Amino acid sequence: MVFVQIYYTVISFIFGVVLGSFYNVVAYRLPKGESLIRPSSHCTKCNHKLGASELVPIFSFLFLKGRCKNCGCKISWFYTIFEFITGVLFALCYVRFGNTNMFFINLIFISTLIIVFISDYQTMIIPDEVLLFSSILILILSILNGMFVKSLINGVVSFLIMLLLKLFGDFLFKKESMGGGDIKLLFLFGIVLGIEKAILSIFIGALIALPISLISLKKNDEHIIPFGPFLSVGALILLFINVSLFIIWDCK
Repeated sequence: MVFVQIYYTVISFIFGVVLGSFYNVVAYRLPKGESLIRPSSHCTKCNHKLGASELVPIFSFLFLKGRCKNCGCKISWFYTIFEFITGVLFALCYVRFGNTNMFFINLIFISTLIIVFISDYQTMIIPDEVLLFSSILILILSILNGMFVKSLINGVVSFLIMLLLKLFGDFLFKKESMGGGDIKLLFLFGIVLGIEKAILSIFIGALIALPISLISLKKNDEHIIPFGPFLSVGALILLFINVSLFIIWDCK
């Protein structure tokens, strides 16, 4: 039994690492309106088309010592780090939920948050296509748990709460306080985590963002930082750790 759990945990990690490589492509290209298929993976400096040996997640980066095989330019460690993080999160997801419907729902959820984190961090854009596709797929899977109606209500209420926070922030600061993608993201949080944890993710995200925001304020008068990555981290924490400050609705 223990061997089987270890086996599937390792498989989940490998699966996550491979998909993490693809999520990097999605997060980089989709906000720019580029095809996810063409052109094939290449060096952004010299346009060298990557061969099979250069496309192995994590290992290719280590083998090439973080440099392009053709031009020698440095390859950002950013992509490799997120390949590894995705693998770890997939493995933790199996350990936490096992071979259940919730395992597959949360794999989709984790995948979406990885794409959101990278995309919002790099481009300040959270792709609507990713949120819409993930939300629909998760709602379909929730039918198997008999949770469709409750999940949908949780999503709508979480969305409305975030919308109200945005409107209050806009009024308070006399400018746009957060992007539309952040509000839509809370719908996804609601259908997966429930209303209570969706709200908690906002506060955890804001708490994490506060010191970075203060540093940014000193360096940049515009004081614009993406909130999506911090919301994503907050949601991931609550996905794996049972924290309850107050009970609004039990999403279990």
